[in-house]
Amino acid sequence: MKATVSIFTEIPETLHESLKNYLETHPDWDENRVLTAALSLFLLQNGDSDRRAARVYLETLFHHSSVEMPCTDSPATANLLDTP
Repeated sequence: MKATVSIFTEIPETLHESLKNYLETHPDWDENRVLTAALSLFLLQNGDSDRRAARVYLETLFHHSSVEMPCTDSPATANLLDTP
């Protein structure tokens, strides 16, 4: 992922409470990481199977400290991230 864009959105309070509870028990996650994973998974499931969304999703899941670095550490994920 090369660049980021900030967004502002409103979510239901109950969803926000659930998110806060999750983050309290999973310190390696933050709001940005959760929302990035959720949005990229949504696009993978409902979009046109964009490889860029797949890349962001995998990077978000497997890079706990940052989603800036490509996820090519293991042979299992390297093939998924190769661009044609």
